[in-house]
Formats: sequence, structure tokens, C-alpha cells
Amino acid sequence: MSMLKIEDLHVYYGSIHAIKGVSFEVNEREIVTLIGANGAGKSTTLNTVAGLLRPRSGNVTFEDKRITGMPANKIVSLGMALCPEGRRVFQQMSVRENLEMGGFSRPASEIADSLDDVFTRFPRLKERHKQIAGTLSGGEQQMLAMGRALMSKPRLLMLDEPSMGLAPLLVEQIFDIICELNRAGTTILLVEQNAQMALSIATRAYVLETGKIVKEGSAQALMNDDAVRKAYLG
Repeated sequence: MSMLKIEDLHVYYGSIHAIKGVSFEVNEREIVTLIGANGAGKSTTLNTVAGLLRPRSGNVTFEDKRITGMPANKIVSLGMALCPEGRRVFQQMSVRENLEMGGFSRPASEIADSLDDVFTRFPRLKERHKQIAGTLSGGEQQMLAMGRALMSKPRLLMLDEPSMGLAPLLVEQIFDIICELNRAGTTILLVEQNAQMALSIATRAYVLETGKIVKEGSAQALMNDDAVRKAYLG
């Protein structure tokens, strides 16, 4: 079943045509990854789906509901969450306060249960729940950003460059968590410059180049594709 469907999406920054007719879909319980070089349009695509950018044309459908141009807070309330590139935690707020901000769309009576779920998945955040977010390590801030997104209980979680700036051991931990979330029933749309790691856990993949999808297929097929290997896998 198609959970998310993007059709002929066009996005501009002023006169710059950043996304040029992108179409793809994410099925329920899949991990789908978008790979490509810096500037290919991966983050722009996620930000448009999440309602942070408004497309010039095209359609975004989530669970058979058209959400094109819908405000970001409304999209979150429908069951979709974005963990943005660069973490973007609230630096001056505590870990717990950051998490509570992520639950803004939930009834107050459900926040405690959501916190318990996040603390179970990220024990380090429980240990540091009173600590100011800006003093956390990069890996801990990534966990906090993911935990904050999970506070809204999303059925579809979008992750933008979760491995950026992390040591290899932490990258493995983050990807293990992504797989655990998926096994627990969360559908994942992953933007990741570490194409090797992304393809190793994904169900399907799309390759973006200068705002266009140039290849698509199973993650395994793209991992074995000579052009993809040469361009992105080293």
C-alpha cells in the first residue's frame, strides 16, 4: 500500500528550479532512501513533503489525503514527522524540553507515555534529560532530534542526513535504531549522503541528480549498479 506519493513535483528558490518533476512513492513499512550528491535536491524534496517549502506545482499525497501546500504543523498531526539535517535541536533548552516540543500535536495526557517510549529507545537521553541540549555530543544531539520527531508518534518518519558529522561507530548505532523503528512498524524515508549505509538498510532507492530522479529500483539492485557504485559507493 502506498503511504506517500509524490507526483511531478517542481520547487523553486526564486528563479532557481531546484526540483524538476520528481515523482516517487513510499509504501507502508518500507525504508526508502534518496541518494545523490550535495545540491541534488534531496533535502529540498523532504522539506517540501514536510510542508516547510511550497511547491510551484505537483502533488504530495499522504495516506490518500492530498497535503500539497498544507502547513507543516498540520502535516505532523496527520502522522508524518521530519528529523531535519543538522539536528537543529533547541540549544538552550533541556533534553526533556526539546522532547516535549516534539509532542506539541499530541494531547497533554499522552506526552508522558511518549516520553517513556523515547527514553526506552534512547537510554542516554533519559540519563541526560535535565541537561542543556547544546552541551550534548553530536551523536547525542542526533538521538535527541530523532527522539523529538518520534514524540508525535509518526507513522512515516523522514530523516535528513542522520549520519552527518558522526564517528563511524555512532553512525552504526543510528542506523541500527532506524532499522529497529522500521521493524516496530514505522515507515522510513531516508535522505543520506552515506549511500553505502543507506542502501544496506533500504527496501528501495531513488537517485537524485540536479533535481531529477535518474535511477530507481530495489536497494540491492542499485548497490550492484555500476554507475551508482562509481558515483556514490567509491
